[in-house]
Amino acid sequence: MEENRDINMQESEEKKGVDKKVILVVDDEKPIRDILVYNLQKEGYGTIEAEDGETAIKVALDKRVDLILLDIMLPKVDGLTVCQRLRHTLNVPILILSAKDEEIDKILGLELGADDYITKPFSVRELIARVKANLRKAEIAGQTKGQEMEEEKEAEKSRNTISLGELVIDLDKFEVKVRGEVIDLTLREFEVLKYLANQPGQVVTREILLEKVWGYEYYGDIRTVDVTVRRIREKIEKDTSAPKILMTKRSVGYYLASN
Repeated sequence: MEENRDINMQESEEKKGVDKKVILVVDDEKPIRDILVYNLQKEGYGTIEAEDGETAIKVALDKRVDLILLDIMLPKVDGLTVCQRLRHTLNVPILILSAKDEEIDKILGLELGADDYITKPFSVRELIARVKANLRKAEIAGQTKGQEMEEEKEAEKSRNTISLGELVIDLDKFEVKVRGEVIDLTLREFEVLKYLANQPGQVVTREILLEKVWGYEYYGDIRTVDVTVRRIREKIEKDTSAPKILMTKRSVGYYLASN
């Protein structure tokens, strides 16, 4: 009934011509879903709810959703499995919500394709900030209208392809080739490479990457940058222990080799 209620609300708004972002809230605890739904709708978002992993997968694939808030500990299908399955099909931000605060759980969630990881109990204000940031980044990557996208278009008019040695980035196709082979990257991985490629040889700190690529200050947790860089290296480097493309400046940050 809750799902139908939210879908009806969404359809009603769409009939009025309102472009409302729809968020899928997945948690087996109703009080938590209620808190999330209340605050998201207060911010102007449409919501759809799911209380188990199996339903979450079905709803995410059947309905138009713009972002997924996903608990890990779910009945039927756990959240990490849900994340892994949906990431192969959908290109929307997935934010993991979990009572688990172990670093290994965060790393695993990010490696399976999650865009962010929020530990319970969470600050509603922080959660909303991350939701907004991830939606904004998804809009830019999807070439939607907006000031940031217009600025990027202006900067890229003169060159829609960036070539750095064995690395070629096609900005129009959102495609990366290494040694002539197309590399399968997630949207966030592509954005990291793109940002570094626009300033080859220049070291970029983890904090700057979080701000520019993830779109917000990350409350001190910069591990997500290291995880994403490691995933990229596994895909583009011949030897990850001796990278030749995506380089590390010890204790500072990362950069792309200029040749």
